[in-house]
Order: sequence, then C-alpha cells, then structure tokens
Amino acid sequence: MNITVTDQTGRSIVVPDFPMRIISLVPSQTELLYFLNLQDRVVGITKFCIHPKSWHEEKTRVGGTKILKHGVIAELKPDLIIANKEENTREDIEKLSQICPVWVSNVNSLTDALTMIKEIGKLTQATNLSLELVARIESNFSAIEKNDGKRILYLIWRKPFMAVGKGTFVDDMLTRCGFVNVITDSRYPELTESDIVKLNPEVIFFSSEPYPFKEHHMQRLQQLLPYTKMQLVDGEPFSWYGSRLLTSVPYFNKLIQIIQSA
Repeated sequence: MNITVTDQTGRSIVVPDFPMRIISLVPSQTELLYFLNLQDRVVGITKFCIHPKSWHEEKTRVGGTKILKHGVIAELKPDLIIANKEENTREDIEKLSQICPVWVSNVNSLTDALTMIKEIGKLTQATNLSLELVARIESNFSAIEKNDGKRILYLIWRKPFMAVGKGTFVDDMLTRCGFVNVITDSRYPELTESDIVKLNPEVIFFSSEPYPFKEHHMQRLQQLLPYTKMQLVDGEPFSWYGSRLLTSVPYFNKLIQIIQSA
C-alpha cells in the first residue's frame, strides 16, 4: 500500500507505507537510519556516509552527494530515496524521481532537524524510536552552558576561504551556544584575507569538514590577527543534523569552556 506525504521542500510524493529498499544520499541522515534500526532495509549510501563504520564498509556506495552513480542506484531497485535540498542537486533529485519516490529534507535549524527526524521516523515506521531521539536531543540542548557572545568566524574551506553565514544549520548551532556569527548575510561567502581582517573576529573556528583544517592552516591568519583566538573544531557536532546531535551539546560545552578561558 502507498501513502502520500509532503517532504520538507513542500513536494508531495507517493511512498510505500513500509519501504524495504532505502537509499540515503546524506551522511547525517544515513546515521539516523542506523539509529532507527533499519539495518536490513538500507541498501545504498554515499561514499561520505562514514558513520556507522560497518555500513561504510558493507553497504553499496552510490557515489558522492553531488556526483551520484545513477546506474548503480537503479540496479539496487530502491523503493525510497532520502535526500537533502542542500547536499544533493535538483537535477539529481528530478532524475532519481523517475526511479522511485525521493523524500527531500531541508534543514537549516535545530527545529528543522527535529522535524526531519520525526518525519523520517514516520516514513520508515520507526516513529517511537524517532520520538525518543527527539526528546533526548531537546533535553540535551536545554543544558547548553552558553558563551558570553564572542564574535565568531566559522571557516569551512580554504583557497578560497569560505565561511558559514546566516540561514544555515551551523549558524543556528553557533547561536544556541551563545556565539555571534560575524557573517551576517549570505549563506557561504568566499572571503579574502583582507575581508577576514576587516571582520576582526574575536575567535576563528577552523572546521574539520568539509575542508580538513589542521594546526598549520591557522598560522597565516594568526599573523594577520594576533589577538584573535584560533581554534580547530570538529565539524560533525555543528553540521550533522541526525542522531549525531546527541553528541553536540557535550562537545559544545567543552568548547565554550575553552573559548571562555582564552
């Protein structure tokens, strides 16, 4: 039997009431499916779906989030594909919709993430587990020990430098931690060294993903901004919006303590 649902982009799609062959095109949502105990029902994931490790090693990989192997996906005969508006391209989603239903998330805040978790729980008949997860995440986020408003620049790429701006999930996480994002407009602006100096942030976060920043990447900006705190951060607590959110608040609280004592 099929049911009609609306995804987070407002698309109305017809899906099986109990999908048995699911493909996930988003790492954080893949980990969520694992948390929901859908081991035997997930048949395909991307090469970036590194959690859980067992799935990364065992499940069929269907390419990257932006470069998908449509032939491999078709051969898997999925009855549901779970995608994301930002992670996957519109062209891929439209093409894959000819193979089977594609449910697309649109997550720009914690509220969106919790809605996504509940909706995927319904889609996969794992409602109870999804609601338990949402309750645990909400409880955790009520216990954030907020920062005192340090001005933060959160970098996600170099050559060119790219930062996180407003209207993004990472920005929502920064705000919930009490930080003030110095990027006030576009979602992911490119920045020159001169731009960064003009912004004059109190702290620069160098994320571990998508660009794997290391200690030596901070040296040049430290020379230009000698009084700015340079800090490597784990990108997963800031940007993975599935069950990984269970680890976010403990990580944030430790990070906030480091920044407060700097």
